[in-house]
Amino acid sequence: MQHRGSHEDEPIRTSLLSRRRFLGAGAVLAAGATVGLSAPAFADSQIPGARPPGDRPFGPVPVAGAVQGSYARAVRLTASHPAGRSRTILATFQGSRDGFPLYRSDDQGRTWRLYSTIPLNGFALQPFLYELPRAFAGLPKGALLFSCNQLGGVGTNIQLYASTDGGLTWTFLSTVAQGGPADTTNGATPVWEPFLLLHNDVLICYYSDQRDPNFGQKLAHQTSTDLRAWGPVVDDVTGAAYADRPGMTSVARLRGDLWIITFEYGAPVDPENPDQADYTYHVHYRLARNPESFRFSETLPLVDQSGYAPNAAPIVSWSDSGGPDGTIVVTDNDDADFFINRHLGDPRKWTRLSSPMPAGYSRYTIPLDGPGSPEDRGLVFVITGAQYGTSAPVEAGIISVAG
Repeated sequence: MQHRGSHEDEPIRTSLLSRRRFLGAGAVLAAGATVGLSAPAFADSQIPGARPPGDRPFGPVPVAGAVQGSYARAVRLTASHPAGRSRTILATFQGSRDGFPLYRSDDQGRTWRLYSTIPLNGFALQPFLYELPRAFAGLPKGALLFSCNQLGGVGTNIQLYASTDGGLTWTFLSTVAQGGPADTTNGATPVWEPFLLLHNDVLICYYSDQRDPNFGQKLAHQTSTDLRAWGPVVDDVTGAAYADRPGMTSVARLRGDLWIITFEYGAPVDPENPDQADYTYHVHYRLARNPESFRFSETLPLVDQSGYAPNAAPIVSWSDSGGPDGTIVVTDNDDADFFINRHLGDPRKWTRLSSPMPAGYSRYTIPLDGPGSPEDRGLVFVITGAQYGTSAPVEAGIISVAG
C-alpha cells in the first residue's frame, strides 16, 4: 500500500485493522509459499558529474523475483574492511520452506546473486542478520549471527545460528525462547520477531512475547554471555490494557549514550470490545540511556508535523549525517516515504522524507556513513519485500538523508 500524501488514505489503512487475525492466517499462507515534506531521497544514477556508482542514491533494483518475501533483512560485512569502506551486503527474507536464501552484493546493493542458504529443519519466519562488531563468546569479530522463529515442536521457537565463513555455512547455537503455536489471538502463547544487539558484555535478543497472562502481547528481551544459555525474560514495553499489543521491536543507538526502540502499538479500535479483530498499529517509540532499560521510559507516538501517524512494522536506524545530532530514520508498513528526526527523537520534530523505494512489510535500513567514508555521507541502504501474505519482488536501493 503506497502512501497517497494525505489523510485521504485512511480507507486503505483500515485494511490493516484486522492484522491480528490476518497474521495468524499469514503464517499458514507463507508456509505454503515456494520461496513537513523533505526533499526527495532519490537521485538519478546518470547525472553528469555525480559520485561514482554505488556512492549515490539509486534503485529500486531487484534482489529476488516475485515471492512472498516479507521481513527482508540485511547485514553489511565490515570486519575485514577499513571503517566504512565495505561494499558487501548480505540479505535474506521470509518465504521459503527450505531455509532462508542468502543473497550477496559486492557493489553496495546494485547487483545481487544467490550466495548460500541458511538451512533449517522445517518452516521458519522472521529472519534477522547481525555481524559481531568485536570478538564475543568464542566467536571472532565479524562472525555472523542469524536468528529466526522456527515453527514446530512446542510451537514457536526463537533460535540462534552462527557463521564464521561469511555466511556460507551455519551452526545452530541455542534456542532463546519457546512459545505456543503461531497464533496472534490474545490468550495464545507464541513468541515472535527476534532482533539482536551486542551491548557491553552481553548479546541481547529482543522479541514479541504473548506468554505473559497479564498482557495480550508485550515486548521483552533476554541476554546471553555465551550464546548458549539465556537469562530471564525482561519486559521492555507493556500495554496500558490487556488487549494492547506492542510488537516488532527495532533498536538503534543515537549520538552519545542515547538509544531508541520503535514498535507498533496494537490497540483495539473499540476499547469496549477488545475481543474484536479490528486493531490499529501506529508506530511508537521510547528513548533510554541503556538498551536494556526501555521499560523505565515513556511511550511516545510517532506523529509527523502534519499530524500523520505512520502505521505498523517499523524499523529504526540512525545516520551520523544530517545535522549535529544525526538523523533517526524510521520506516513503516503503509508508506513508501520515510520518517526522520534530526533532534534525537524530539516528538515535535518528525518530518517526512519522500522516497522511490516501495513500501513493504518490515522494510529494513542500514546507514552507510561513518568514520572513514565521507563519500557515503547521508546514504542509507534499503531492502524491501512484499506486503504480508502477498507476492512481490524483493528490491533494494540507497536513499539520502543528508540535510
